[in-house]
Amino acid sequence: MRLRTAVLAAAAVPVTVAAAAAALKAGHWKVHADRHRIELTPQPRRSCPDCRGAGGWWVDGANPEMEACGCWSDRPELRIRLLPVPAWPDEPPF
Repeated sequence: MRLRTAVLAAAAVPVTVAAAAAALKAGHWKVHADRHRIELTPQPRRSCPDCRGAGGWWVDGANPEMEACGCWSDRPELRIRLLPVPAWPDEPPF
């Protein structure tokens, strides 16, 4: 019975990972994970009629700047903290 449960659990992990990756891609999110945090960052939609997937456009003027499109810039970045980042010393120990 335990072997059967272990085999089913091992088979479910790749399916779960594939489903999560497909959901993130469909929702236009980029995921970054390390031992300190998991970050979900919004990405521009390719089907956006305003920016056409470029994420924004250049505004003319004395100092040209890129204006971000609302298809991704209005959504917040999600961050889950896992382990604290070790503090850097102010001065070297020598």
